[in-house]
Amino acid sequence: MAVVYTLLVLFLAVFVAGFILLVMGAINFDFSNSEIPPGVNQPVKLRIIHIILISRAVVGKILENIGICSQVSFVRYIQGRKTLGVDPKLFIKDLWFEKVPVRIYQPKVPSASQRRGVMFFHGGGWVFGSLETHEKLCRSIARESESVLVSVGYRLAPENKYPAAYEDCLNATIHFMKNIEHYGVDPARIIVCGDSAGGNLAAAVSQTLAGGSDLPKLRAQILIYPGLQAVDFNLPSYQQNHRVPLLFRERAAFYVLQYLNGNATNLEEVLEGSHIPIDIKLNYRKWVSPDNVPEKFKVRGYKPHVLLDCTTEVYETVKRFCEPNLCPLLAEDALIRQLPESFILTCEYDVLRDDGLLYKKRLEDNGVRVTWYHLEDGFHGVISLYDYCGFSFPAGK
Repeated sequence: MAVVYTLLVLFLAVFVAGFILLVMGAINFDFSNSEIPPGVNQPVKLRIIHIILISRAVVGKILENIGICSQVSFVRYIQGRKTLGVDPKLFIKDLWFEKVPVRIYQPKVPSASQRRGVMFFHGGGWVFGSLETHEKLCRSIARESESVLVSVGYRLAPENKYPAAYEDCLNATIHFMKNIEHYGVDPARIIVCGDSAGGNLAAAVSQTLAGGSDLPKLRAQILIYPGLQAVDFNLPSYQQNHRVPLLFRERAAFYVLQYLNGNATNLEEVLEGSHIPIDIKLNYRKWVSPDNVPEKFKVRGYKPHVLLDCTTEVYETVKRFCEPNLCPLLAEDALIRQLPESFILTCEYDVLRDDGLLYKKRLEDNGVRVTWYHLEDGFHGVISLYDYCGFSFPAGK
Protein backbone atom coordinates (compact mmCIF):
# COMPACT_ATOMS: atom_id res chain seq x y z
CA MET A 1 0.00 0.00 0.00
CA ALA A 2 2.85 2.35 0.87
CA VAL A 3 4.42 1.67 -2.52
CA VAL A 4 1.16 2.53 -4.32
CA TYR A 5 0.81 5.70 -2.27
CA THR A 6 4.40 6.70 -3.06
CA LEU A 7 3.88 6.10 -6.79
CA LEU A 8 0.68 8.14 -6.73
CA VAL A 9 2.44 11.04 -5.01
CA LEU A 10 5.30 10.85 -7.53
CA PHE A 11 2.80 10.81 -10.42
CA LEU A 12 0.98 13.86 -9.07
CA ALA A 13 4.27 15.65 -8.47
CA VAL A 14 5.42 14.98 -12.02
CA PHE A 15 2.03 16.02 -13.42
CA VAL A 16 2.00 19.28 -11.44
CA ALA A 17 5.62 20.01 -12.36
CA GLY A 18 4.88 19.33 -16.00
CA PHE A 19 1.78 21.48 -15.82
CA ILE A 20 3.74 24.38 -14.31
CA LEU A 21 6.47 24.04 -16.94
CA LEU A 22 3.93 24.04 -19.74
CA VAL A 23 2.19 27.13 -18.37
CA MET A 24 5.54 28.87 -17.87
CA GLY A 25 6.36 27.90 -21.43
CA ALA A 26 3.14 29.54 -22.54
CA ILE A 27 4.07 32.70 -20.69
CA ASN A 28 7.52 32.75 -22.27
CA PHE A 29 5.92 32.12 -25.64
CA ASP A 30 3.57 35.03 -25.00
CA PHE A 31 6.45 37.42 -24.34
CA SER A 32 8.47 36.26 -27.34
CA ASN A 33 5.64 35.91 -29.85
CA SER A 34 3.36 38.85 -29.01
CA GLU A 35 3.81 42.57 -29.31
CA ILE A 36 2.02 45.28 -27.36
CA PRO A 37 2.43 48.65 -29.13
CA PRO A 38 3.41 51.70 -27.08
CA GLY A 39 0.12 53.38 -28.02
CA VAL A 40 -1.96 50.88 -26.01
CA ASN A 41 -3.25 52.32 -22.75
CA GLN A 42 -2.29 50.21 -19.70
CA PRO A 43 -0.12 47.67 -21.56
CA VAL A 44 0.66 45.66 -18.41
CA LYS A 45 -3.01 44.84 -17.95
CA LEU A 46 -3.27 43.67 -21.54
CA ARG A 47 -0.17 41.51 -21.09
CA ILE A 48 -1.65 39.89 -17.96
CA ILE A 49 -4.98 39.18 -19.65
CA HIS A 50 -3.22 37.70 -22.66
CA ILE A 51 -1.14 35.41 -20.42
CA ILE A 52 -4.33 34.28 -18.66
CA LEU A 53 -5.93 33.42 -21.99
CA ILE A 54 -2.81 31.64 -23.27
CA SER A 55 -2.54 29.64 -20.04
CA ARG A 56 -6.19 28.65 -20.31
CA ALA A 57 -5.54 27.36 -23.83
CA VAL A 58 -2.50 25.39 -22.62
CA VAL A 59 -4.49 23.74 -19.83
CA GLY A 60 -7.16 22.86 -22.38
CA LYS A 61 -4.52 21.29 -24.63
CA ILE A 62 -3.17 19.21 -21.72
CA LEU A 63 -6.68 17.93 -20.95
CA GLU A 64 -7.18 17.12 -24.62
CA ASN A 65 -3.90 15.22 -24.82
CA ILE A 66 -4.74 13.04 -21.83
CA GLY A 67 -8.21 12.35 -23.18
CA ILE A 68 -10.39 14.22 -20.68
CA CYS A 69 -12.00 16.75 -23.01
CA SER A 70 -11.20 18.82 -26.09
CA GLN A 71 -9.37 22.12 -25.79
CA VAL A 72 -12.34 23.95 -27.33
CA SER A 73 -14.76 22.36 -24.82
CA PHE A 74 -12.56 23.34 -21.88
CA VAL A 75 -12.21 26.97 -22.98
CA ARG A 76 -15.96 27.21 -23.59
CA TYR A 77 -16.63 25.70 -20.15
CA ILE A 78 -14.39 28.26 -18.43
CA GLN A 79 -15.94 31.10 -20.42
CA GLY A 80 -19.43 30.03 -19.44
CA ARG A 81 -18.84 30.01 -15.68
CA LYS A 82 -19.87 33.64 -15.16
CA THR A 83 -23.13 34.14 -13.28
CA LEU A 84 -24.33 37.65 -12.50
CA GLY A 85 -27.63 36.98 -10.76
CA VAL A 86 -30.70 39.21 -10.80
CA ASP A 87 -30.44 42.70 -12.29
CA PRO A 88 -32.46 45.34 -10.38
CA LYS A 89 -33.15 47.30 -13.56
CA LEU A 90 -33.87 44.52 -16.05
CA PHE A 91 -36.22 41.63 -16.67
CA ILE A 92 -34.04 38.83 -18.10
CA LYS A 93 -35.48 35.70 -19.67
CA ASP A 94 -34.15 32.79 -21.71
CA LEU A 95 -36.31 31.74 -24.66
CA TRP A 96 -36.08 29.99 -28.02
CA PHE A 97 -36.64 31.79 -31.32
CA GLU A 98 -37.06 29.27 -34.15
CA LYS A 99 -34.97 26.63 -32.31
CA VAL A 100 -32.29 29.25 -31.54
CA PRO A 101 -31.57 30.01 -27.86
CA VAL A 102 -31.89 33.70 -26.99
CA ARG A 103 -31.74 35.82 -23.86
CA ILE A 104 -34.01 38.85 -23.68
CA TYR A 105 -33.24 41.92 -21.58
CA GLN A 106 -36.14 44.30 -20.94
CA PRO A 107 -35.93 47.47 -18.82
CA LYS A 108 -38.18 47.37 -15.74
CA VAL A 109 -38.89 51.09 -15.76
CA PRO A 110 -42.16 51.87 -17.59
CA SER A 111 -41.88 53.57 -20.97
CA ALA A 112 -44.32 56.13 -22.35
CA SER A 113 -43.64 54.92 -25.88
CA GLN A 114 -42.44 51.82 -27.68
CA ARG A 115 -38.78 51.04 -27.13
CA ARG A 116 -36.06 50.35 -29.64
CA GLY A 117 -35.09 46.72 -30.13
CA VAL A 118 -31.51 45.47 -30.41
CA MET A 119 -30.56 42.08 -31.84
CA PHE A 120 -27.10 41.32 -30.45
CA PHE A 121 -24.70 38.74 -31.90
CA HIS A 122 -21.68 37.93 -29.73
CA GLY A 123 -18.09 37.68 -30.90
CA GLY A 124 -15.63 34.82 -30.40
CA GLY A 125 -14.42 33.91 -33.87
CA TRP A 126 -17.56 31.82 -34.56
CA VAL A 127 -15.85 29.18 -32.34
CA PHE A 128 -16.15 30.69 -28.85
CA GLY A 129 -18.50 33.09 -27.10
CA SER A 130 -21.99 32.52 -25.72
CA LEU A 131 -24.90 34.20 -24.00
CA GLU A 132 -22.79 34.11 -20.81
CA THR A 133 -19.58 35.63 -22.19
CA HIS A 134 -21.42 38.79 -23.28
CA GLU A 135 -23.95 38.90 -20.44
CA LYS A 136 -22.40 41.91 -18.71
CA LEU A 137 -22.08 43.84 -21.97
CA CYS A 138 -25.68 43.09 -23.01
CA ARG A 139 -27.01 44.16 -19.62
CA SER A 140 -25.09 47.41 -19.90
CA ILE A 141 -26.42 48.18 -23.39
CA ALA A 142 -30.01 47.39 -22.39
CA ARG A 143 -29.80 49.52 -19.23
CA GLU A 144 -27.95 52.52 -20.66
CA SER A 145 -30.00 52.76 -23.85
CA GLU A 146 -33.29 51.63 -22.25
CA SER A 147 -33.73 49.17 -25.11
CA VAL A 148 -35.14 45.67 -25.39
CA LEU A 149 -32.08 43.60 -26.27
CA VAL A 150 -32.10 40.06 -27.62
CA SER A 151 -28.79 38.20 -27.33
CA VAL A 152 -28.55 35.27 -29.76
CA GLY A 153 -26.85 32.00 -28.81
CA TYR A 154 -26.10 30.85 -32.33
CA ARG A 155 -24.45 27.52 -33.17
CA LEU A 156 -20.66 27.48 -33.05
CA ALA A 157 -17.93 26.09 -35.32
CA PRO A 158 -16.21 23.76 -35.92
CA GLU A 159 -19.14 21.48 -35.03
CA ASN A 160 -21.52 23.70 -37.01
CA LYS A 161 -20.03 25.06 -40.19
CA TYR A 162 -21.10 28.05 -42.27
CA PRO A 163 -23.88 29.06 -42.77
CA ALA A 164 -25.17 27.73 -39.41
CA ALA A 165 -24.30 30.82 -37.33
CA TYR A 166 -25.59 33.19 -40.01
CA GLU A 167 -28.84 31.25 -40.39
CA ASP A 168 -29.42 31.21 -36.62
CA CYS A 169 -28.92 34.98 -36.35
CA LEU A 170 -31.14 35.65 -39.38
CA ASN A 171 -33.92 33.33 -38.22
CA ALA A 172 -33.89 34.75 -34.68
CA THR A 173 -34.07 38.30 -36.05
CA ILE A 174 -36.96 37.49 -38.38
CA HIS A 175 -38.82 35.77 -35.53
CA PHE A 176 -38.35 38.87 -33.35
CA MET A 177 -39.59 41.16 -36.13
CA LYS A 178 -42.68 39.03 -36.71
CA ASN A 179 -43.56 38.97 -33.00
CA ILE A 180 -42.58 42.51 -32.15
CA GLU A 181 -45.89 43.34 -30.46
CA HIS A 182 -45.07 40.98 -27.56
CA TYR A 183 -42.04 43.04 -26.50
CA GLY A 184 -43.23 46.66 -26.67
CA VAL A 185 -40.74 47.46 -29.43
CA ASP A 186 -41.22 50.02 -32.19
CA PRO A 187 -40.98 48.11 -35.52
CA ALA A 188 -39.32 51.19 -37.04
CA ARG A 189 -36.51 51.10 -34.47
CA ILE A 190 -34.96 47.64 -34.71
CA ILE A 191 -31.16 47.46 -34.75
CA VAL A 192 -28.71 44.62 -35.40
CA CYS A 193 -25.46 44.77 -33.45
CA GLY A 194 -22.39 42.59 -32.93
CA ASP A 195 -18.71 42.56 -32.06
CA SER A 196 -15.97 40.84 -34.09
CA ALA A 197 -17.51 37.67 -35.57
CA GLY A 198 -20.82 39.03 -34.28
CA GLY A 199 -20.20 42.17 -36.33
CA ASN A 200 -19.75 39.95 -39.35
CA LEU A 201 -23.08 38.25 -38.62
CA ALA A 202 -24.84 41.58 -38.05
CA ALA A 203 -23.59 42.88 -41.40
CA ALA A 204 -24.69 39.69 -43.18
CA VAL A 205 -28.15 39.73 -41.57
CA SER A 206 -28.53 43.43 -42.38
CA GLN A 207 -27.74 42.78 -46.04
CA THR A 208 -30.20 39.90 -46.26
CA LEU A 209 -33.02 41.91 -44.68
CA ALA A 210 -32.25 44.93 -46.87
CA GLY A 211 -33.04 42.81 -49.91
CA GLY A 212 -36.48 41.77 -48.60
CA SER A 213 -39.76 43.68 -48.51
CA ASP A 214 -42.13 41.74 -46.24
CA LEU A 215 -40.55 42.82 -42.93
CA PRO A 216 -39.90 46.16 -41.25
CA LYS A 217 -36.76 47.90 -42.45
CA LEU A 218 -33.89 47.87 -39.98
CA ARG A 219 -33.27 51.22 -38.31
CA ALA A 220 -29.50 50.70 -38.11
CA GLN A 221 -26.60 48.29 -37.93
CA ILE A 222 -23.87 48.57 -35.27
CA LEU A 223 -20.61 46.85 -36.23
CA ILE A 224 -17.98 46.67 -33.49
CA TYR A 225 -14.55 45.85 -35.00
CA PRO A 226 -16.15 43.46 -37.49
CA GLY A 227 -14.40 40.89 -39.67
CA LEU A 228 -15.89 41.39 -43.12
CA GLN A 229 -13.67 39.65 -45.68
CA ALA A 230 -11.31 36.71 -46.13
CA VAL A 231 -9.81 37.64 -49.50
CA ASP A 232 -6.78 39.58 -48.23
CA PHE A 233 -5.00 38.95 -44.92
CA ASN A 234 -2.15 41.26 -45.93
CA LEU A 235 -3.88 44.63 -45.67
CA PRO A 236 -1.99 47.27 -43.64
CA SER A 237 -3.76 46.46 -40.37
CA TYR A 238 -2.96 42.75 -40.72
CA GLN A 239 0.72 43.55 -41.25
CA GLN A 240 0.98 46.17 -38.51
CA ASN A 241 -0.92 44.28 -35.82
CA HIS A 242 -0.16 40.67 -36.71
CA ARG A 243 1.18 39.90 -33.20
CA VAL A 244 -0.95 42.27 -31.11
CA PRO A 245 -3.25 40.62 -28.52
CA LEU A 246 -5.99 39.64 -28.35
CA LEU A 247 -6.28 38.58 -31.99
CA PHE A 248 -3.20 37.55 -33.97
CA ARG A 249 -3.34 37.60 -37.77
CA GLU A 250 -2.91 33.83 -37.91
CA ARG A 251 -5.79 33.28 -35.48
CA ALA A 252 -8.09 35.52 -37.53
CA ALA A 253 -7.51 33.30 -40.58
CA PHE A 254 -7.75 30.16 -38.42
CA TYR A 255 -11.16 31.15 -37.06
CA VAL A 256 -12.73 31.98 -40.41
CA LEU A 257 -11.50 28.63 -41.77
CA GLN A 258 -13.02 26.86 -38.77
CA TYR A 259 -16.30 28.61 -39.55
CA LEU A 260 -16.12 27.78 -43.24
CA ASN A 261 -14.81 24.21 -43.26
CA GLY A 262 -14.65 23.05 -39.65
CA ASN A 263 -10.84 22.81 -39.89
CA ALA A 264 -7.80 24.98 -40.58
CA THR A 265 -6.65 23.21 -43.74
CA ASN A 266 -5.07 25.67 -46.22
CA LEU A 267 -4.21 28.13 -43.45
CA GLU A 268 -0.83 28.93 -45.00
CA GLU A 269 -2.35 29.57 -48.42
CA VAL A 270 -4.95 31.89 -46.90
CA LEU A 271 -2.29 33.85 -45.01
CA GLU A 272 -0.03 34.28 -48.03
CA GLY A 273 -2.95 35.06 -50.33
CA SER A 274 -2.71 32.04 -52.62
CA HIS A 275 -6.25 30.81 -51.91
CA ILE A 276 -8.18 32.99 -54.39
CA PRO A 277 -7.43 33.12 -58.16
CA ILE A 278 -5.82 36.35 -59.34
CA ASP A 279 -8.67 37.23 -61.71
CA ILE A 280 -11.21 37.02 -58.87
CA LYS A 281 -8.95 39.04 -56.54
CA LEU A 282 -8.57 41.71 -59.22
CA ASN A 283 -12.35 41.82 -59.57
CA TYR A 284 -12.68 42.53 -55.84
CA ARG A 285 -9.76 44.97 -55.87
CA LYS A 286 -12.18 47.88 -56.22
CA TRP A 287 -13.49 47.02 -52.75
CA VAL A 288 -10.70 45.12 -50.98
CA SER A 289 -7.48 47.02 -51.55
CA PRO A 290 -4.87 48.85 -49.47
CA ASP A 291 -5.41 51.73 -51.92
CA ASN A 292 -8.79 52.31 -50.26
CA VAL A 293 -7.26 52.53 -46.78
CA PRO A 294 -6.48 56.16 -45.84
CA GLU A 295 -2.76 56.96 -45.94
CA LYS A 296 -2.64 57.92 -42.25
CA PHE A 297 -3.28 54.27 -41.39
CA LYS A 298 -0.17 53.14 -43.27
CA VAL A 299 2.41 55.26 -41.47
CA ARG A 300 3.28 52.50 -38.99
CA GLY A 301 4.66 50.49 -41.87
CA TYR A 302 3.15 48.69 -44.80
CA LYS A 303 4.71 46.69 -47.61
CA PRO A 304 2.61 46.07 -50.74
CA HIS A 305 1.87 42.37 -51.10
CA VAL A 306 2.58 40.55 -54.35
CA LEU A 307 -0.54 38.97 -55.83
CA LEU A 308 -0.24 35.17 -55.86
CA ASP A 309 -2.33 32.76 -57.89
CA CYS A 310 -3.78 29.57 -56.47
CA THR A 311 -4.48 26.01 -57.48
CA THR A 312 -7.95 24.80 -58.39
CA GLU A 313 -7.84 22.34 -55.47
CA VAL A 314 -7.21 25.05 -52.89
CA TYR A 315 -9.84 27.40 -54.33
CA GLU A 316 -12.45 24.63 -54.27
CA THR A 317 -12.05 24.36 -50.48
CA VAL A 318 -12.48 28.09 -49.82
CA LYS A 319 -14.51 29.45 -52.74
CA ARG A 320 -17.43 30.26 -50.43
CA PHE A 321 -15.24 33.08 -49.06
CA CYS A 322 -16.68 34.95 -52.05
CA GLU A 323 -20.22 34.74 -50.69
CA PRO A 324 -21.44 38.00 -49.08
CA ASN A 325 -23.24 36.07 -46.33
CA LEU A 326 -19.76 35.01 -45.17
CA CYS A 327 -17.81 38.08 -46.34
CA PRO A 328 -20.23 41.04 -46.41
CA LEU A 329 -17.60 43.41 -47.87
CA LEU A 330 -18.06 41.59 -51.20
CA ALA A 331 -21.76 42.43 -51.66
CA GLU A 332 -22.74 44.25 -54.83
CA ASP A 333 -23.34 48.02 -54.81
CA ALA A 334 -27.05 47.59 -55.54
CA LEU A 335 -27.46 45.83 -52.19
CA ILE A 336 -25.08 48.10 -50.26
CA ARG A 337 -27.21 51.12 -51.28
CA GLN A 338 -30.22 49.64 -49.47
CA LEU A 339 -28.48 49.24 -46.12
CA PRO A 340 -29.63 51.20 -43.06
CA GLU A 341 -27.74 53.90 -41.23
CA SER A 342 -24.58 52.37 -39.79
CA PHE A 343 -22.25 52.73 -36.83
CA ILE A 344 -18.78 51.23 -37.21
CA LEU A 345 -16.20 51.03 -34.46
CA THR A 346 -12.55 50.32 -35.29
CA CYS A 347 -9.45 49.97 -33.13
CA GLU A 348 -6.00 51.13 -34.17
CA TYR A 349 -4.22 48.02 -32.87
CA ASP A 350 -6.52 45.44 -34.42
CA VAL A 351 -5.91 43.20 -37.44
CA LEU A 352 -9.58 43.73 -38.40
CA ARG A 353 -9.26 47.54 -38.44
CA ASP A 354 -9.07 47.80 -42.22
CA ASP A 355 -12.11 45.56 -42.75
CA GLY A 356 -14.11 48.22 -40.91
CA LEU A 357 -12.43 51.08 -42.79
CA LEU A 358 -13.09 49.48 -46.18
CA TYR A 359 -16.74 48.84 -45.32
CA LYS A 360 -17.12 52.42 -44.12
CA LYS A 361 -15.89 53.63 -47.51
CA ARG A 362 -18.22 51.27 -49.38
CA LEU A 363 -21.23 52.44 -47.41
CA GLU A 364 -20.39 56.12 -47.81
CA ASP A 365 -19.67 55.71 -51.53
CA ASN A 366 -23.17 54.28 -51.90
CA GLY A 367 -24.93 57.03 -49.97
CA VAL A 368 -25.39 55.22 -46.65
CA ARG A 369 -24.99 57.42 -43.60
CA VAL A 370 -22.13 56.19 -41.38
CA THR A 371 -21.10 57.16 -37.88
CA TRP A 372 -17.51 56.03 -37.41
CA TYR A 373 -15.68 55.88 -34.10
CA HIS A 374 -12.00 54.99 -33.99
CA LEU A 375 -10.26 54.03 -30.74
CA GLU A 376 -6.71 55.31 -31.10
CA ASP A 377 -5.57 53.21 -28.14
CA GLY A 378 -7.97 50.32 -28.80
CA PHE A 379 -7.17 46.69 -29.53
CA HIS A 380 -9.32 43.75 -30.61
CA GLY A 381 -11.69 42.55 -27.90
CA VAL A 382 -11.47 45.74 -25.82
CA ILE A 383 -15.28 46.06 -25.55
CA SER A 384 -15.50 42.75 -23.71
CA LEU A 385 -12.76 43.88 -21.31
CA TYR A 386 -14.37 47.05 -20.02
CA ASP A 387 -14.67 45.26 -16.69
CA TYR A 388 -12.87 41.91 -16.99
CA CYS A 389 -12.08 40.22 -13.65
CA GLY A 390 -11.52 43.58 -12.00
CA PHE A 391 -9.49 44.94 -14.91
CA SER A 392 -10.80 47.83 -16.93
CA PHE A 393 -9.64 49.76 -19.97
CA PRO A 394 -10.66 53.34 -20.74
CA ALA A 395 -11.05 52.42 -24.43
CA GLY A 396 -13.45 49.61 -23.51
CA LYS A 397 -15.65 51.91 -21.45
